[in-house]
Order: sequence, then structure tokens, then C-alpha cells
Amino acid sequence: MRLYYVLLLTTTVCTIHCKKFKDEDKPAWAKKDIRDYNDADLESLLEQWEEGDEPLEEDELPEHLRPQPKIDFTQVDMTKPENLLKVTKKGRTLMVFVSVDGNPSREETEGITKLWQSSLWNNHIQAERYLVADDRSIFLFKDGSQAWDAKEFLIEQERCKEVVIENKPYYGKHSEEYKEEIEEENNKRRMKKTDEL
Repeated sequence: MRLYYVLLLTTTVCTIHCKKFKDEDKPAWAKKDIRDYNDADLESLLEQWEEGDEPLEEDELPEHLRPQPKIDFTQVDMTKPENLLKVTKKGRTLMVFVSVDGNPSREETEGITKLWQSSLWNNHIQAERYLVADDRSIFLFKDGSQAWDAKEFLIEQERCKEVVIENKPYYGKHSEEYKEEIEEENNKRRMKKTDEL
């Protein structure tokens, strides 16, 4: 019976002391209707919510808040600009556009790119694949430095028309564009040799 009275007294005291703020006691942002909140109000609400939380580990931070990895330029072969890009994209997400040659159907592109993706995974190059057109897909690399290794594999494939990394096209070795590019380079070399003679 004594326990009953103690519980009754405790709940009564708690309900008496719990009161709603009067409108003039509230801060300015709390007086607003939640439907009238703008981005700044929501941001301050989020900051209050996260106040006192432990900071996230470096690998748990969103990519844009992670610190840039330190680059040792003495270890980078500067003769090839691709090597510098490869080092700077380490640990960053990178999208690569891949086109399939030969006017394929959407299903055919799906099958070909799925095969390429599984071949990359077998080589420990992790890439997500998204179809964006009947003959084109995006390969998304969580570690951007792997994109150039994947490019070397992809351009060797018979049905690969083009691989685009950082707005630079690399043509598949079996495509007409690649053959034209090689022919153009050979013509430039011939012209240079004849000019030297």
C-alpha cells in the first residue's frame, strides 16, 4: 500500500512540473509553424539534434567531408598524366561511361556489360553498373583509382566502342574510331619523318 502512495505522489509531482512553454517564452525559431521552416531553420534544428554526439570516424564521413589523402609526388610517374589522375582519385567515387559497339539492343547491352562487370569483379575491381541508354552504361567505382585499370580491360574487349573517364574518350581497340586514331597518329609520324629529312 505504501508503494502505491509513493507512485501516486511521484506521478502527481511529475505532471505538475511538466508544463507547456508560453508563446513569449519560446525562442523565435520555435514559434514558427514547422511548415514554414526554411533550409536555415532545418539546418539549425539538425545542429541542435547532433549537439553532443561523438564525431564520426573518418571512413564514415560523407565523401565530400573526408580529408584529401596525402599524395607523394616522388612516387608518381609524371610522364603519364593518367598516373597523376589515378593517384588523385584514390578513395573517391568516379563514374566511367562505357559504350557498346554494333548498335545493340538494351538487353544485349545489359548482358555484355554484366559480363564485363563480373570480369572486373573477378579481378578485384569493384564497380557498380547502371544502364543509361541502349548502347551505353555507367560503371561507378567507389575507388576511382581502379577506373584506369578497368579501362585497360574494357578497351581490349571486342564489343567496346568507347570508355570515357573524366571527359577523355578512350576508344576500344576493335572499334572504327580507334583504327582511325591509329591511322592519324601514323600519318603524323610519317609527316614528321619527312620534315626531318
